[in-house]
Amino acid sequence: MPELPEVEHVVRALRRVIVRRRILAAEIRLPKLVPPEGKAAFNRKIKGCRIIGVRRRGKFILIDLDRARMLSHGRAARTRQGSGSVLIVHLRMTGKFRYLTVDEELPRYAHVVFYLDNNRRLVFCDQRQFGVMKLVPYSRLGLTKGIHELAPEPFSDDFSLNYLKDVLTRSQRSLKTLLLDQTKVLGLGNIYASEALFRAHINPFKIAATLSAKRVGLLHQAIREVLSDALSDGSALRVNLEHPEGFSYGEAFEDIWQVYDREGEPCARCSAKIKRETHGGRSTYWCPRCQRA
Repeated sequence: MPELPEVEHVVRALRRVIVRRRILAAEIRLPKLVPPEGKAAFNRKIKGCRIIGVRRRGKFILIDLDRARMLSHGRAARTRQGSGSVLIVHLRMTGKFRYLTVDEELPRYAHVVFYLDNNRRLVFCDQRQFGVMKLVPYSRLGLTKGIHELAPEPFSDDFSLNYLKDVLTRSQRSLKTLLLDQTKVLGLGNIYASEALFRAHINPFKIAATLSAKRVGLLHQAIREVLSDALSDGSALRVNLEHPEGFSYGEAFEDIWQVYDREGEPCARCSAKIKRETHGGRSTYWCPRCQRA
């Protein structure tokens, strides 16, 4: 499943090709993607809207739409308060966007097709059909279920050391389990939770409330560092919406992984063999020597 860095790179790729484009029509080929409006209502609401921005909140992709004139603020265009709408998309496990000409054949698992005003189509594909798509008024975005509950963005001032200390102190869950909770710590999934804990030299099975102040500081730094490295990694350029084969989230970022999916391989720091254990229904990768404490 794509995590925050992968989603951010998809946002950047979308921003390059669809901002300022107008949606002429939407073809919903998988009706369950757009409940509760239904296909006709969804198409009626989105038809004629201009795409004025693409951004991210956690692992959600937010596509800002407006029927009125475009307003800009700094580098990013946005709608007036109370006007326009936002198309919320969550890729889940296998959701992907493709950017095609009108003559190109639709890829497999093409479930939504947006016809744009430049003779192009933005296509949402999803093999496992777990993706989510919702159209909401701009003024109600912050109140929308799934968005409202999210923790602070990991690079924001709100995700402070004191914030993380407070979250950990209140929890009797294991650190790895807690880090996957998007209402507590945002942006980490199975991969980057394991990577952050490895960088901080912390045992993933340790109870969150028992972590010392020093180690909370190390974890806070590691979370930001591992996400920053993934966001700036050059291999992310493989996120190409026009490539016929699309792209693989894992293949684009695996060069920076130090423990994830490396069971039995020597630790880069101490040469002990990386272990994998099933924990909370997910595979956890860790170094038994570097992450004893």
